[in-house]
Amino acid sequence: QVQLVESGGGLVQPGGSLKLSCAASGSIFSLTSMAWYRQALGKQRELVALITSGGSVVYAEYVKGRFTISRDKSKNTLYLQMTTLKPEDTAVYYCRAQVSAGEYWGQGTQVTVSS
Repeated sequence: QVQLVESGGGLVQPGGSLKLSCAASGSIFSLTSMAWYRQALGKQRELVALITSGGSVVYAEYVKGRFTISRDKSKNTLYLQMTTLKPEDTAVYYCRAQVSAGEYWGQGTQVTVSS
């Protein structure tokens, strides 16, 4: 079992920044990748960014140059630094962990970009 707890969401004005965190605990020794997904109201959940255990990263085209995914292995924490936020970035952001036995999801954190 892996437990994931996201934090850092909130209300921010267009052009602003937020940093999301995802604290992982449990059986994370077989972790192969971690990722951030988001789901806007009425839309499907979509990949935002992913980082492998080796440090390779993948970004969705619509966040390249604005978002940065990183991981602190010593703290078992995943981060998503979001800058130049747009109203269309409004969504619930979820953390996902892929381990050899399967995948786990956090409960999500709401990000709202509005003036």
